[in-house]
Amino acid sequence: MMRQIICISTSNYYPVPTRKQNVMNRLQDAEILYIDPPVSLLAPLKDKSTLNRLTAYKEPGKKARDNITVYAPPPVIPFFNKYRWINRINQKRLARYIKRRMIEHGFKEPYLWCYSPTSCDLVENIPNRGVIYDCVDRHSAYKGMIDPEVVDRMEADLASHADQVFCTAAGLYDTLRKYNSNTEMIPNGADYELFSRAATMPKTRGADITKPVFGFVGMLQECIDYDCMKAVAEAFPGGELVLVGRSLPGVDLSSLREYPNIRFMGLVPQNELPDIIRGFDVCLNLFQEGRLSKDVSPLKFYEYLATGKPIVSTREPLQVLDYADVVYIAENRDDFVVKCREALQEQDPAKAEKRMEYGKACSWDNRVRQMEQTLMLRGIFE
Repeated sequence: MMRQIICISTSNYYPVPTRKQNVMNRLQDAEILYIDPPVSLLAPLKDKSTLNRLTAYKEPGKKARDNITVYAPPPVIPFFNKYRWINRINQKRLARYIKRRMIEHGFKEPYLWCYSPTSCDLVENIPNRGVIYDCVDRHSAYKGMIDPEVVDRMEADLASHADQVFCTAAGLYDTLRKYNSNTEMIPNGADYELFSRAATMPKTRGADITKPVFGFVGMLQECIDYDCMKAVAEAFPGGELVLVGRSLPGVDLSSLREYPNIRFMGLVPQNELPDIIRGFDVCLNLFQEGRLSKDVSPLKFYEYLATGKPIVSTREPLQVLDYADVVYIAENRDDFVVKCREALQEQDPAKAEKRMEYGKACSWDNRVRQMEQTLMLRGIFE
């Protein structure tokens, strides 16, 4: 009999695959209801593109795969990360919605696979045979309408209630282990089969292959070090800095757009990324120092490893230090430029091979297999 899993996600299933989709897509022998994050009733005031999500919960579920159905839940009352009583109201409403979907799919006691601290007030309202909390960020470090103490308390409650806790970084592990001894660190990973194609595909940069190309792939959010980007653009006026990914609301990129050698490509389908990265000379991993950056586990970093391309990174997130033998790690903005020059001059094919070995070891297949083995050994998965 197939396992029944309800994934309470913090990322929409479409269009950008994150840890949530990669994990769910690889879980064996499971029927999965993937619940997109709800939109706040105030969200359209900040981002008009979210307006249609206010009524998306009325639509039927979408088949993402034979065993995965995606649902958009009802909108929620804002300020739920500031006031716990508001979160309780929201989660009770979400529980009613999920239980209706459970009836439609014949779910009795599913596993609840949670990604948000707010689920602390949800799990007790849904019959289940096990709760898994997969923590991917320092949630209380985000800016916006939150009270860090409230978020941390909700996370502590969820972790304490969970049968198993996974997390992506050492700092998160140190925190969550205090609340649940069944905590295991499993960092993010990469679709190795897809991104390793960047090492073998023909170049597509055109006739001028002598112009250095520095590439960044990922969300353009507040924690990215844009000063380092500017430093690279200024230090290599004859080169090009390619930014692949969408910018989040509230992030001002106007100063970057003034540079003629910075190109914004916007959001690109994942299956097209290897062809684009194949044209990079150096891949960039840039994060500002801070609570959020320290404990983040960037997918882009593991995807870069899978390509074999030279990587220049800031010291944060701390996980990059585990790969210091093949990654150029900069101490500051000026050193970032120095490391970019060193990366451009790399002539050692063994480093590229080692990066790809690391990337393969960090594949999503391996990460999810490790999760399943943990759940089986603990008797959570039967």
